[in-house]
Amino acid sequence: MADRSKKPYVVAVAIQAIYTGLFVVSKAAFDSGVNTYVFIFYRLATATALLLPVALIDCTCRQSRSTTATPSAPAMSCRLLFKLFLYALLGNTFTLNVYNMSLKRTSATVGSAATNSIPVATFLLALLLRMESVKLRSRSGLAKLAGVTLCLAGVLIIAFYADPSIRPLTRNPVFAHKPHSVSTGSEWIKGTFLLIVACATLSLWIVLEVPLLKEYPNKLMATALQCLFGALQSFVVAVAFERDFTKWKLGLDIGLLAVIYSAFLGTGALMYLQAWCAEMRGPVFVAMWSPLALVFTIFCSSFFLGETVRLGSILGGILLIGGLYSLLWGKIKEMDIKITSAVPGEIQVQADGSPRHQKIEEEELTSHV
Repeated sequence: MADRSKKPYVVAVAIQAIYTGLFVVSKAAFDSGVNTYVFIFYRLATATALLLPVALIDCTCRQSRSTTATPSAPAMSCRLLFKLFLYALLGNTFTLNVYNMSLKRTSATVGSAATNSIPVATFLLALLLRMESVKLRSRSGLAKLAGVTLCLAGVLIIAFYADPSIRPLTRNPVFAHKPHSVSTGSEWIKGTFLLIVACATLSLWIVLEVPLLKEYPNKLMATALQCLFGALQSFVVAVAFERDFTKWKLGLDIGLLAVIYSAFLGTGALMYLQAWCAEMRGPVFVAMWSPLALVFTIFCSSFFLGETVRLGSILGGILLIGGLYSLLWGKIKEMDIKITSAVPGEIQVQADGSPRHQKIEEEELTSHV
């Protein structure tokens, strides 16, 4: 029983380790000369080959088990397919390409640090779309506002504060750090703001996914179809920006490793592990471990890539983490107030003993997981 209680903690750490590997191998591939647009096409195409057969089998099993009491998911319509196509354009094609362009211009550490701002950016967009609210006279509202402020401060520090720097842990990194991969000041700033754009569009995609999954609750099929549409869109983008097909070839090198890793571990394994962990302990539990990836990435990028870690990246990352925890604390406090103010007889209890509307609030909070 004790071993079972430790499993969510082990899985949560494993999730952040996989994210760390994703940041490091992607950066190493771009430093070695792999085209970012071609990389995204290969990543989404491989992820589609992995997810689509599983989704089709799952859909068939759902239909065979469905009865009048437990109906299957709604049929796929042309309108829904078009919506999935647009969501893939936003969440996969545009966001991933912009993110990888920013990663090429900055560092794996910055790419990892920026992910801590996604829940805060999601909350800010939900607030603008009136899907969230802030009570400025309450502690929870002030905590949310502080989270947004800390994230903005963190991004500005990462962009404009560089020196001093921390030397790499080794002079002979596993993946040679080529001179062309070291960004100048203007390229670094451009990369940081491209990162902001990527996080903002991903946050918008997360907000839009909530009503989509209510309309079509089969998450696996929705994800697989978005990967398929994203692969087709990314192929067009890659052809437009890289017409020399000799540069599309993947050898037995870091480029091939990055594609396989990002598709199988970065998509397949992460989706399963995060869903399992969220089911066992709740989505907030998964989100609170995300800063661990930044710590792992600082050491791994220094050792494997020979990256010089800027003090501004570390300080900015700390502020981003502070913003994340401030927002999470505000949301949890807000949920506690809602639960305690509810009529006791109206609170529906789940099989695991947790209040039903607490679970709904948590799922809405961390749907980015």
